[in-house]
Amino acid sequence: MNERDAGEKVEIPECERIGDGGTVTDSSSRGSSVPTWEGNTGDDGSALMDEVLQHENLAAAYRRVVRNGGAPGVDGMTVDDLGQLPRECFTRIWEEMRNGTYQPQAVRRVEIPKPDGQGTRMLGIPTVMDRLIQQALLQRLQGIFEPTFSEGSFGFRPGRSTHQAVLRAREHVAAGYNWVVDLDLAKFFDRVNHDILMARVARKIKDARVLRLIRRYLQAGMMEGGLVSPRSEGTPQGGPLSPLLSNIVLDDLDRELERRGHRFVRYADDCNVYVRSEASGKRVMASLESFLANRLRLKINRDKSAVGQPRERKFLGYSVTAHRKVKLRVADQSLRRLKAKLRPILRRGRGRNLGAVMRELAPVIRGWVAYFRLAEVKGVFGELDRWVRRKLRCNVWRQWKTPRTRFRELQRRGLDKAQAAQSAYNNHGPWWNAARSNLCQAIPTKDLRDLGLVSFIEEYRRLAHAS
Repeated sequence: MNERDAGEKVEIPECERIGDGGTVTDSSSRGSSVPTWEGNTGDDGSALMDEVLQHENLAAAYRRVVRNGGAPGVDGMTVDDLGQLPRECFTRIWEEMRNGTYQPQAVRRVEIPKPDGQGTRMLGIPTVMDRLIQQALLQRLQGIFEPTFSEGSFGFRPGRSTHQAVLRAREHVAAGYNWVVDLDLAKFFDRVNHDILMARVARKIKDARVLRLIRRYLQAGMMEGGLVSPRSEGTPQGGPLSPLLSNIVLDDLDRELERRGHRFVRYADDCNVYVRSEASGKRVMASLESFLANRLRLKINRDKSAVGQPRERKFLGYSVTAHRKVKLRVADQSLRRLKAKLRPILRRGRGRNLGAVMRELAPVIRGWVAYFRLAEVKGVFGELDRWVRRKLRCNVWRQWKTPRTRFRELQRRGLDKAQAAQSAYNNHGPWWNAARSNLCQAIPTKDLRDLGLVSFIEEYRRLAHAS
C-alpha cells in the first residue's frame, strides 16, 4: 500500500470533546500544511497532547507508518489491518490519550545479527497502533527538541545524514586534529536510565499526559515466547520515538564536549572526539568515561573504544588516508563485512544460472556503492570487481564438474585444443583456475556484464558524475 492509497483508505477521526478539555478541530478547513509546534501551548505548558491529537498530525503519522510498513507487534496486527479498524476504535484511543489512561501494549522482542557479525542487536517491535501513536508524538516533540541539539550531532535527525557526519569528521582531521577518541557506548539502547531520560524530557515538556505516556512506552514489557517481562531501563530500538529519546539523553554529552571546546562528531551512540595528541586523547577518554558513568549512568565499551590515529580507526564505515591531504577511504572492516554478505549469494549461485545470481547481486552492489560514494580512494572498487568476477568464474568451473566437460566447454567458448586441455586437466582447484587467463578468455567480463553484472567502479563513476 502506498502513501496515497493509505490516505484514501481510512480517515483518521478527530478527537471529540471530553469534559472541559476542549475540541481538536479538523484542520482541513485551514489548508493541508501541518502546523509548526513552537513550544508549549498556554502559560502552564499543558496542552501538548492536544497538539499531538490534532487531526492533521494524526493523519500525517498514519501515512508515515503505512509508508514505513514493518512487521506486526504482539497483537499480530499488520499495517493493512490498521486501515480496517472501525472509527470508534480510533476515537476511544484518542480519548484515552487525552485523559491520560492509555496503556501501550508490550513490544515484541526480536534479535538481529549485528553488521560486524559480533553478536546480535535486540529490537522491540511495538504494535502498529503504538507505532502510530509514537509517530504522532515524535512529530510534535521533534519541533521542540530538534532546534536545541548540537551541531556535532548527526544521527536520527531530519536533514542530517551519515555522509554529513563523515565529511565533518574529515574536516577535523584535515584541520590537524590527528588523534581521535573513539567512543562506543556499551549496549546504549538497552541501558538508558528511565529517570535520567524523563528528567531531560521534562525540562521542555510540561504536559503531564505526554510525560506519563512516554514513561509508559519506556516501561512497556517485552514479549518473548509468549511471556512478557517488565523493563526498568533501556529504550529498545524499533519504535519511532527511540531515536529521538536517545538524542535527548546524549545531548548532555554533546553540551559537555562543546563546553570543553572539543571538536567532535556524534552519530547515535557512536562518538568521535578529535584532538591533537595521544596524551590529550587519553585524558579526554578518561574524563568522558567518568562523565558518562556519573552523569548519565552509561558505560563505555572498552573493546570497541580507543584512542588512536584516524587512519587506524573507522567511523560509520569510513576511514581516512595518512596522506598530507586527508582523503576518505572505505574502512577495511567494511570491506570484510561486504564480502561476508556477498559470499552466501555467490555460494548459492553454484547451482543456478548466472543471470539469477546477477539479479540478486545488483541491489546489494548498488546500495553499497551509493553509501561509499564519498570514498576518494577508488582502487577498492576495482578490486571488488575483480573479486566478484573471479568468484563467478569459480562457480562456473564447479558447475562443469568433470575434466571432460570443462575441456568441451572451454573449446566451445573459443579456446584451442591445447589451451582447453591445459586448463581442464591440471591439478589445481576452481579458485586457482578462475584467475587464469584461459578461463578469463572463455568467460570474458563482457559476457558477465551482458548477463546483468553490476560493476562497482562503473557504478561509483556514475554516481560521482551525477553528483
